[in-house]
Amino acid sequence: MSTTLSGSGRHRRRIRFGLPVAAAGVAAAVAAALLTSSAGATTALPRPAVKPTTSSASLAELERRVAGAVAGDDTAGETAKKSSYGASTSSSSGAAADDSTVSPMVIGGTTTGISSAPWMAQLWYYDDQGTADEADDLGFFCGGAVVAPTKILTAAHCVKGYDWYNYGAVVTGTAQLPTTDDAGNSDLHGGTASLPHRQWYHPSYSSTTIDNDIAVITLGNPVKATPIRMTTSGDTASYAAGTNAKVYGWGRTSSTSQDVSDTLKTATLPIQSDTTCTGYYGSEFIKGHMVCAGTPASGSDSGTTSACNGDSGGPLVVNGRIVGVVSWGVQNCVAKGAYSVFAKVTSYVGAVYPRVDDTNISGDHRADLWLRNASTKTGYSKDSSGSSFAARESWGSWSGVNVVLQTDLDRDGYQDLIYRRSSDGDLFWSHYVPSSGGWATKQIADNWKTRTRIVVPGDVTGDYQPDLLSVDSGGYLWIYPGNGNGTFGTRVKVGSGWNQYNSLRGHGDFTGDGRTDLIARASSNGYLYLYKGTGKSGTGAFSSRVKVREWAGYNAFDAVGDISGDGKADFLARTPGGALYLYKGTGKATSEIFDTRISVGTDFKQYDIFG
Repeated sequence: MSTTLSGSGRHRRRIRFGLPVAAAGVAAAVAAALLTSSAGATTALPRPAVKPTTSSASLAELERRVAGAVAGDDTAGETAKKSSYGASTSSSSGAAADDSTVSPMVIGGTTTGISSAPWMAQLWYYDDQGTADEADDLGFFCGGAVVAPTKILTAAHCVKGYDWYNYGAVVTGTAQLPTTDDAGNSDLHGGTASLPHRQWYHPSYSSTTIDNDIAVITLGNPVKATPIRMTTSGDTASYAAGTNAKVYGWGRTSSTSQDVSDTLKTATLPIQSDTTCTGYYGSEFIKGHMVCAGTPASGSDSGTTSACNGDSGGPLVVNGRIVGVVSWGVQNCVAKGAYSVFAKVTSYVGAVYPRVDDTNISGDHRADLWLRNASTKTGYSKDSSGSSFAARESWGSWSGVNVVLQTDLDRDGYQDLIYRRSSDGDLFWSHYVPSSGGWATKQIADNWKTRTRIVVPGDVTGDYQPDLLSVDSGGYLWIYPGNGNGTFGTRVKVGSGWNQYNSLRGHGDFTGDGRTDLIARASSNGYLYLYKGTGKSGTGAFSSRVKVREWAGYNAFDAVGDISGDGKADFLARTPGGALYLYKGTGKATSEIFDTRISVGTDFKQYDIFG
């Protein structure tokens, strides 16, 4: 795709920094009655069979995809036939550029090891089209960053239009690009290949303007790579002009060479103001959605430090957090006065966070519903279709418990359950173990009979680890900071007065700022209040409550996450007569927090536990 840019009196061609990969050179101790001991067999309750997400792709298949991508010659966001880098185009440095086969690297960067950027990921895509003709094969490369054990943050132009589950592989844990031998076997140089299980890109992404260029790939199994956190919504300090940021990637290191860097590179780029970016790129730079960085390019390799082809999807990092995702720039990356352009992460945290915390029972991007029949004590799950629920699936007898909550404490992408035993108040964590194909149950709390509310809303403290909250008999709210493995740190008191609420629910972000919130309903008058999360712990964990609704006509509530799949947390409310309504989230922290209710059934009076 060709795009003519205006600014500085010249015509420029904007390019995605995707990698055509055919080039030469590719070669806590737990406090306050929380326990960590395994539970006895008597606590195990029925679980449905879980189909492993890796069943369709063996390691050999993933390595085959990598090898095919290494031999590819296409660019993320387009095939060579529709290349935005037309052959025999002159670059600003005077070098001929057949950009349909250009390779990647950070220009002006230095080599770095995986220990300095353990979260870096390589995204390899190969589709041989099922024909004997190699000319129609599709193979390309993008960068990405591990932001949770099964989540890769990358660029939308690396994802939209591609089937990553059937044709992709993600390599983590290595600073080296793979090499292949004459037989087509891949050497990952100590890295691990993973199957991309699901993919999401921003629904407003435009391939014409390369706006909203952000995406998330969900892996089939968690990786060992240490995640890096995204910046938060409303972050302005990281984008102040002159702030030093680091970009990472395997992209081009020269405007005159097609060679790629077989080792990870990094470069320091100063953040530029929106005014400066607009001054060079004109209307092609979209304020608020994009950020540009670097010193003005010199017109040649000498004196230029820039992201370049092949760095697509990689992170721009400030103070240990991702503030940008490599998106686009000028052809050959060194045109005089040019800057690298990134998707501005602070503007997209509200959309991305639900994708990072989108665990559900069925494995799609929509939160499902777990409930129990009051008379038979049978547990059921109901798969979300976006605005309704499918027929229920039985989980067998769940007698002897009085709380069941849906969560994912270990962030492995599989739905976990937390439940409280009625007889003694002990709390258990039940989670699927992919390596064994079965479920494991661990006791995590002792004698919580008097806890009036227990909530697992996600990451409250801002460390990307799901937390546990409870209200004690005195009305005090406590946070138990999660360690990401089913254990918790020392509890922290939030405040008192929480027993005024007869319902305390939360799962994810209701306001679109990327932080976990709570919804509380007052016993006295049925008023519904929003407690906006701040990403902090202790007394500052939530902002002052905001009244959002008057709900006297309901007697049961549930918050299981993003039911509709639109990136906003939703809410469920049941009438005494058994009608269940879905209130889709709007992302607003006002009385308009929910859209007009949608009926999802009238027979829900039979259930006494909602997950």
